[in-house]
Parts: sequence; structure tokens; C-alpha cells
Amino acid sequence: MESAIQIAIYIHAFFGGIGLVTGLGSVFVQKGSKLHTNMGKLFSVGMLGSSLISMPIAVLPNHENLFLFLIALFTIYLVLVGNRAVTFKTKEKANTIDYVLSGAMFSCSLVMLVFGIFGMIQEVSMSILYVIFGSFGLLLTVRDYMFYKNFKQKKNSWLVAHLSKMIGALIASITAFIVAGLGSASLIAWLLPSVLGTIYIIYYKRKILKA
Repeated sequence: MESAIQIAIYIHAFFGGIGLVTGLGSVFVQKGSKLHTNMGKLFSVGMLGSSLISMPIAVLPNHENLFLFLIALFTIYLVLVGNRAVTFKTKEKANTIDYVLSGAMFSCSLVMLVFGIFGMIQEVSMSILYVIFGSFGLLLTVRDYMFYKNFKQKKNSWLVAHLSKMIGALIASITAFIVAGLGSASLIAWLLPSVLGTIYIIYYKRKILKA
């Protein structure tokens, strides 16, 4: 059993490596180019593959890792919704798939938040992670629904949504690599990817909306 888990971990790392390299590459190549599109596809495959493999591993005995599980859950959501955002360039309104994806994440986030609050009251270890991820998930999904209702009111809003979600997934993958892969749990390791990623999102969002 343990050997099978180790193989799964290697496969997880392989997909994660593909996602990390192509995700970083897509940031620097020309947006909208064929290379950017192809890198984006490889990034999505890498992140989804890595996340789907890591979730069952993260709940197995001797491999429990709440942080890795939550990062994987959010990465799947961010990649799926980020790719769906491109479809809003041409369609007239959000469809069932859009609402189901955001609704599922909203429900998971609400459960995490409630579980985390009760856990903190009872002083359960790591409950703060549930509170942080749950609150963040609720914020993201509420913004999803606002976007679904008003995406035609602002030019290139679909592109802003796509960029924000995909960079968010990249931030998650970099953080997971530093914290879980390299074993660095310092405050800088937790915060630096998010700070840099947020600065990039703000910069590019302003650039897109001015275009």
C-alpha cells in the first residue's frame, strides 16, 4: 500500500511540476498568443492532475495534510472557473455549469468556515486554516455571482475574471510547493506568493480595463 502511495506522490509531483513551470511561463509570454494558450492548457492539466491525486493522499493515514487538501480543492475550483471565464467573451449569460461550480465551492467554503469557527471555540488544532480558506472561498464565490450578473457591463470583464482565477491557481501551486514541497512553513512562505500575485493581478487588471 505504501509503495502505491509513493508512486501516486511522484505522479502528483510530476503534474505539479508541469503546472508550476507552464504557469510561470504563461505569465511572461504574450497574452493571447498561441504559446500562451498552449501553456495555459498544460497549466490547467498539470494543476488539475496534481490536485486530484493529492486530495485522497492528504487524507490517508501517515500522510494527513489538511493544508495540501484545502489547497488542492481551491486549485481545482480556480482552474475550472478560470477557464470557464473565457467563455463569457462570447456568451450572453452564465449557464448551469457556471452556477454549479461556484455553488459547490460556496457550499464547501461555508462548511469550512462553520467547522473552523466551532473548532477554534473548542481549541481544535489547525481550525484557523478552515476559517481562512472558508472565508476566502465565500469571498471568491460571491464575486463569481456578481460577475455572472454584471459581466456585460464592463469591457473585458471576462478577461479580468480569467486572469484573476488563473493567477490565483498559480499562487496556490507556488504556496503549496514552498510550504508542502520544500517544508518551509514560515510566515514569508505563506504570504509572499499571495502578495506578489495580488500585485500582478491589480497591475494587469488596471491595464486590461484601460485598453
